[in-house]
Amino acid sequence: MNAAMLHPSEPLPMDVRLMNWAAWGLAILACLAAMTMFARWTLAHPIFGIARIVVEGDTSHHSSVSLQANVGSRISGNFFTTDLAQVRNVFESVPWVRKATVRREFPNRLRITIEEHRSVGFWGADTESRMVNTHGEIFEANTGEAETDDLPRLVGVDNQSQQMLKMYRQLQSVFKPFDATVEQLNLSHQGSWALLLDSGAEMELGLGSTEQVLARLNKFLATQRQVLATYQRAGLDRIESVDLRHAQGYAIRMRGVSTTANVPEAR
Repeated sequence: MNAAMLHPSEPLPMDVRLMNWAAWGLAILACLAAMTMFARWTLAHPIFGIARIVVEGDTSHHSSVSLQANVGSRISGNFFTTDLAQVRNVFESVPWVRKATVRREFPNRLRITIEEHRSVGFWGADTESRMVNTHGEIFEANTGEAETDDLPRLVGVDNQSQQMLKMYRQLQSVFKPFDATVEQLNLSHQGSWALLLDSGAEMELGLGSTEQVLARLNKFLATQRQVLATYQRAGLDRIESVDLRHAQGYAIRMRGVSTTANVPEAR
């Protein structure tokens, strides 16, 4: 055997190992370069451009065609590079759209599922173009496009809209047996409640928790028939205003009667 031959157990010379490492490094770089070129080619290929945007779900205020035409032009990128969060934000910026769910459909389509706001009331002053949805959320919209004009107006601090909607619903239940409807509900910065009935009667409900306010209101409703009968009046529609902020009773003003009556709380 040639004495110059290396024994299998002996390590390779450093120069040989360096050459092997260099060869492996070049091979890896070549693979990475090829993968990068393929990825670039794939991303740029026309077949992966967004060819269609499918809009489905609740589109009562917008047709799917109009949404595709007006919103689709604001979407950039192709199937792989389109930012789904950005697409969602674009659709949710459209009036009446509460939520948009976006997903890719290979090879070149986006599917958008829309959930619209369901208005249950107007929010703020008459000059505002804001509404409240079924979740108690405030949203901007053309109030003329509301499902119905027969909606209450809620006036208060923006971060209390859910609390106000909950109170409104409870008040509606309280007034239902009296064939009366809350037309406007106010909550001041100090936390004092007031309302306007569809009959035009104004009621100051005062401060306190929901339970405390409703308790005062129910006490008034339990005695109002007796008070009105004293003046030959009947029905909440004969009331001009009521102030329930008094500790031991309430002040009531009736239409056509210039009298203030204090009625003790029921014991």
